[in-house]
Amino acid sequence: MPGSAASQHPGGKGPFLIPHSSKAPVCPWQLCGTWVWILVAATSVSLPLLQGWVMYVSLTSCLISLLLLLSYILGFHRNSENWKVLDSLYHGATAILYMSAAVLQANATINSEHNPNGPLNYQLNSAASFFAFLTTFLYILHAFSIYYQ
Repeated sequence: MPGSAASQHPGGKGPFLIPHSSKAPVCPWQLCGTWVWILVAATSVSLPLLQGWVMYVSLTSCLISLLLLLSYILGFHRNSENWKVLDSLYHGATAILYMSAAVLQANATINSEHNPNGPLNYQLNSAASFFAFLTTFLYILHAFSIYYQ
């Protein structure tokens, strides 16, 4: 039935979840999160505790998001009535973790400003901070867009 809830596409519209013709979503938070851990990995880590948490959050979130994307592509969302709840709770919890990682990355950026290794580490840390806050914002937007559908 075209009007039933089981046959409707559960993905959002607009910049949060963009469906393709195959109904597989493109997730901008995965791309931004990937940039976070690439940029942090490219720096010479001066504060391993701070940037270790940033790497853990970004890598774990990326892998779990990829697993959720794969399960969505394989159609597991059709067998579960609670897919929207799972999606919203995961993205909300990840937004909180990413906010903590973004704040720690910003602290690492401030500490690397006067680093003797030159401005390259500062620029890489600044870019990682920007993408960490952007990823946090995208996770929050996605969590609320799913919640209010």
